[in-house]
Amino acid sequence: MRSIFCLLLAIAMISCSYKYKNKEINNTEMKITSNAFIENGMIPSKYTCDDKNISPQFSWSSEPVNTKSFALICSDPDAPSGDFVHWVIYNIPAGVHELAENIARMEKLADGSLQGLNSAQRTGYTGPCPPSGVHRYYFRFYALDVLLDIKAGLSKADLLKAIQGHILAEGELMGKYQRSR
Repeated sequence: MRSIFCLLLAIAMISCSYKYKNKEINNTEMKITSNAFIENGMIPSKYTCDDKNISPQFSWSSEPVNTKSFALICSDPDAPSGDFVHWVIYNIPAGVHELAENIARMEKLADGSLQGLNSAQRTGYTGPCPPSGVHRYYFRFYALDVLLDIKAGLSKADLLKAIQGHILAEGELMGKYQRSR
């Protein structure tokens, strides 16, 4: 019985801290908030294809002190074709802790942040527009130990490859949306 307890304790310790590409990564969770919706709450239509289709406001905290930049990927895993990416933004400077509402749909923003392509093959944010039912939209933030030396216009897959081995912390805010008929 004691050996089982020791094994479970060892597994728990490993899951709290692990080596990734020779970097010590702590499972630090960033705190993500929005004045548009709460965790697991409904996203107002203002931020969807049914209205203005503008990006919601976000703020974050609790990132590690050696953070050099942030990245955000928003996706809908409930889309009929699989994971539909709504927003890819990266190289958000370390001193920035908020994305204002209605971020311009341009490759490079004034603060140096870069935007990638969503699943509609457009730059910047495109809001929820589910064909039926309630869909979940995950806004996942990453604190990175590097300012990426890459171009604008990356896809979600390309960004995930670029940040591999550089993620210091993550945080997520999930909202839902259902179109009224």
